[in-house]
Amino acid sequence: MTVSAEMIIAIVVILVLVVGAFWLLLGKKRRRADAFEDMEGHEFEYFCADLLEQNGFIDVEVTRGSGDYGIDILAEKEGVTYAVQCKCYTAPVGVKAVQEAYAGRDYYGRMVGAVMTNQYFTAPAVEAAKKLKILLWDGGYLEGMMEEG
Repeated sequence: MTVSAEMIIAIVVILVLVVGAFWLLLGKKRRRADAFEDMEGHEFEYFCADLLEQNGFIDVEVTRGSGDYGIDILAEKEGVTYAVQCKCYTAPVGVKAVQEAYAGRDYYGRMVGAVMTNQYFTAPAVEAAKKLKILLWDGGYLEGMMEEG
């Protein structure tokens, strides 16, 4: 069985295309993650608000910076109202953010409380969120929202 030059060229071209596509996707995903890694708090809140709008949320409102009772964004989706706490951190998010979302949800009379972060959550934060019924949207979840939106 002999392999023709055309066959070898076709295999090389396919390999180059596959490797190129892989690098392109990897670079695109990394740029998405980098998009919010260097943001300041209020900038991240507006980024999250835009992300919610791109994913079908309506009446998205960034609350004022101080005296917001721990809630940074108010929004609605499919008749469900949300109170969202945003945390742009360099380390995992702890229980305090979950407590703020819980208190703020009730203060604003919203159905659902959530914490959005570019990071991940500590085990105690996850446990508290389960007990307090607070949604946790971590960096991976945000990247998924970026892909969908």
